[in-house]
Amino acid sequence: MERSVIGRRDIFEKVSQSSSIFNALDTLVVTVHSVRMPSVMGSTRSRVGANLMAHIKINFVEVKATDNCLVHALIIAIARKDSNYDSYRRGWKIIPVVRDLLETTGIDLASGGGIQELAIFQQHFGEYKIVVYQGFRWNNTMFQGRVECVKRVNLIYDDIESHYQVISNLTGAMAKKYVCKACSKSCRIDVTHEGDQMCSD
Repeated sequence: MERSVIGRRDIFEKVSQSSSIFNALDTLVVTVHSVRMPSVMGSTRSRVGANLMAHIKINFVEVKATDNCLVHALIIAIARKDSNYDSYRRGWKIIPVVRDLLETTGIDLASGGGIQELAIFQQHFGEYKIVVYQGFRWNNTMFQGRVECVKRVNLIYDDIESHYQVISNLTGAMAKKYVCKACSKSCRIDVTHEGDQMCSD
């Protein structure tokens, strides 16, 4: 920010030269505008919603549904080796499956889905470990099922748009080579990782 200071005498002389009816006792109003230049430093990060990231990164699967996005995300993530996977991703054939799952579990997502609903889904899908990351803070897990399973369902909760998305490639999304199976946190290499739980590795 740059400021230029002009003395009273300079102001009086400039204004008095431009107007012959200027009175030295009149009120003078000075408006100062301060403009902060945008910072383009490497440490500056903009908060980008997961919907946008789903379009530009291959490590995410966009959940197109605006209602019951949590159920849609779970079904899409679990159906990766199913013949209907591509249809579910595009929003086709998935509505009856969503309704059936909600009826079976007795969950009502009219007010959204949170920890309580995730815990019920974790009980229903006992052969999968459901892990939900909050935003793009990869070391902040919103939910992690307390089950020992080889199969995992990795979701991300976009706290900007209040929307769930599917993580198709966890290490790719995190840009890390290693993700701990116990605590779901990332690090560069597994031998330097310190977790608060015993890891199966």
